Amino acid sequence: MPKNSIPKEAAYQIINDELKFDGNPRLNLASFVTTWMEPECDKLMMESINKNSVEMEQYPVTTDLQNRCVNMIARLFNAPLGDGEAAIGVGTVGSSEAVMLAGLAFKRQWQNKRKAQGLPYDKPNIVTGANIQVCLEKFARYFEVELKEVKLREGYYVMDPEKAVEMVDENTICVVAILGSTLTGEFEDVKLLNDLLVEKNKKTGWDTPIHVDAASGGFIAPFLYPELEWDFRLPLVKSINVSGHKYGLVYAGIGWVVWRTKTDLPDELIFNINYLGADQPTFTLNFSKGSSQVIAQYYQLIRLGFEGYRNVMDTCHENMMVLKQGLEKTGRFNIVSKVNGVPLVAFSLKDSSLHNEFEVAEMLRRFGWIIPAYKMPADAEHVTVLRVVIRDDFSRNLAERLVSDFEKVLHELDTLPVRIRAKMANGKVNGVKKTAEEMQREVTSYWKKFVENKKTNKNTITK
Repeated sequence: MPKNSIPKEAAYQIINDELKFDGNPRLNLASFVTTWMEPECDKLMMESINKNSVEMEQYPVTTDLQNRCVNMIARLFNAPLGDGEAAIGVGTVGSSEAVMLAGLAFKRQWQNKRKAQGLPYDKPNIVTGANIQVCLEKFARYFEVELKEVKLREGYYVMDPEKAVEMVDENTICVVAILGSTLTGEFEDVKLLNDLLVEKNKKTGWDTPIHVDAASGGFIAPFLYPELEWDFRLPLVKSINVSGHKYGLVYAGIGWVVWRTKTDLPDELIFNINYLGADQPTFTLNFSKGSSQVIAQYYQLIRLGFEGYRNVMDTCHENMMVLKQGLEKTGRFNIVSKVNGVPLVAFSLKDSSLHNEFEVAEMLRRFGWIIPAYKMPADAEHVTVLRVVIRDDFSRNLAERLVSDFEKVLHELDTLPVRIRAKMANGKVNGVKKTAEEMQREVTSYWKKFVENKKTNKNTITK
């Protein structure tokens, strides 16, 4: 901390100057998180930025808005609610917290039942696919639950319901299905999982339930695929989480978890406090939280309505198809993602003998694009993909420009000096055999210098 103060204008300018080196959020196609909202919503958020949403007595209207959001989302997911019946759910800072709250509810339900039956309750496990988001791994490690993962295979990058049900045993607190895999955007077959699990429960006498991680797909499926059965229409689905800050169209910092019925959330997990001025219940991992994102979510729900959300998702899907078809026309990529699911395009190079997906992603940075390249989880680690997430603020024009920039990058990589290709072909540098990893470092270092030299020469000519 500096010893002395500085003028507020100087502090602002120092920080503002540094922030200019961040990437452009609109061109950050790695992220599912919303990067644009209407000015009217921005204004509402700024006007409520100093409200702590946990202080329900002091900010009763904000609390009421949160409850309205929970009720709308639960009904969107077909919760079995009567007229005027309040839904069971809570706002969180994101789907990570939401998943952990749902997991804790399942763990406590399972423990209570095992205790009542006089059975051991010290080895809970959870079954899911290897394509899970890291929040579920955190839950398993932090709350001491064994994580049983269904491995992937090339061409099938989501959890296989049959293999998942095979892994279920008497210690399984729940099976987690993903509606919108982070890797490929694909929806897992929750209906098949439910049907298989119903049969297994009948044979074994267990009552293993399902949690749906709908972080990405929860605000997509009801609008684009209304006939798809993945939610509370299925009897074993007991809880669902969704990210308001993804396709709920709110800036980062809001998630939701809703339960099928009140009995699916154990009372002992709900705390009652009175030191904020009134007796109030709380079931969250954190305590204080800004109210801006809750208010923004309510704004989007009433501003857009069902019609508006459907239009947004339709547009995202159309722009996804424009990008997919443009990439296919280049003849250089294999499309890994499916047409139905989260609007994204995951793809890999047909020929990676001269350059790989990581190099393509790095070169695209020169044009401002932030696009991730990554390897698939076990047992498909040999597959590397690039992924472009299509959000509300990604237009058809941007899709066409991105395809053009891909072509420029591939052309430049194709024209790298022959000597670097020779290195890559025989795996030798100065006559010394290199490992694949060492060769990759050598090649990456070379072409980075090559690109930097071209940029330097261009700037010199311009000056």
